[in-house]
Amino acid sequence: MSTPFPFSAIVAQDEMKAALLIAAVDARIGGVMVFGDRGTGKSTAVRALAALLPPIQVVEGSRFNADPGDRGRYGACPVAADGKAVKGHVPFVDLPLGATEDRVVGALDLEAALTRGEKRFEPGLLARAHRGFLYIDEVNLLEDHLVDLLLDVAASGENVVEREGLSVRHPARFVLVGSGNPEEGELRPQLLDRFGLSVEVRTPDNLADRIEILKRCDAFERTPEAFAAAWAKHEAKTLKRIARAKDHLSGVAVPDDVLALASKLCMAVGADGLRGELTLMRAARAAAALDRADTATAAHIAHVAPMALRHRLRRGVLDETGSSVRIERALAEVMAA
Repeated sequence: MSTPFPFSAIVAQDEMKAALLIAAVDARIGGVMVFGDRGTGKSTAVRALAALLPPIQVVEGSRFNADPGDRGRYGACPVAADGKAVKGHVPFVDLPLGATEDRVVGALDLEAALTRGEKRFEPGLLARAHRGFLYIDEVNLLEDHLVDLLLDVAASGENVVEREGLSVRHPARFVLVGSGNPEEGELRPQLLDRFGLSVEVRTPDNLADRIEILKRCDAFERTPEAFAAAWAKHEAKTLKRIARAKDHLSGVAVPDDVLALASKLCMAVGADGLRGELTLMRAARAAAALDRADTATAAHIAHVAPMALRHRLRRGVLDETGSSVRIERALAEVMAA
């Protein structure tokens, strides 16, 4: 297995790193959509975070990354019933744009059917991504029916396959991360709304940051093991922070005044439905857990608001300001009232 670039060594792109950490702490956030330029470290950051997370317990031989503590839900995976528990890496799965629906959700194992006459389910990418990350580059170019399918599975945590005489249901819980360049095609608003957080990444315009990126990339390419070892302490701190936050998450309180702020902000920016404020609440709680705070505050709402709401705004015909500016303006007005 090749050495991944350390998550802690990524220069700038603070909002993207913050969104990924929040999603790692609470998978119910609903995934992360990353908009921005090519070559800005989008896939590198996701791979790095997946590699950083501690090993998970899996059933040995399972093609579904079966959880030993949840064996009863893997009827399509025979080894899940009696296989022994072993440690495994957090899955990171790339979904190619040309993937078929069968490849994504799984289908009849044709080899077993033709050679042995067995009706057996061949797991797809969703099974491989279970309990990990599913990454889709250029998600705005993916066929709409596949995006619909992925978002439904990400929301329900289950993949249901009813085809070719098969009736299979298996867990498929993963953090969905999509990336894309808006100049190459828009993603439908109703699909965007299903992503929990949205971040914007840009090519750094700070000279010092660009030089530091060049130096770190060069050092990593020349001696990846030595570079990773140099950042091992920073990675350990980040890992400890995530683990503490996950343990602390359920104990973080969200007071009524903070909930009121979230709802007022969603009303002020005209966000449709309640998904925006639910995401605000969950993201603020996760941010508080990362800060080791016992209570989510207005500051946590302000921190996560652009990520949780910028992709849920209606486009005003006469309003040429960016979505982040509109959210900041609305937040200032709501907090001042």
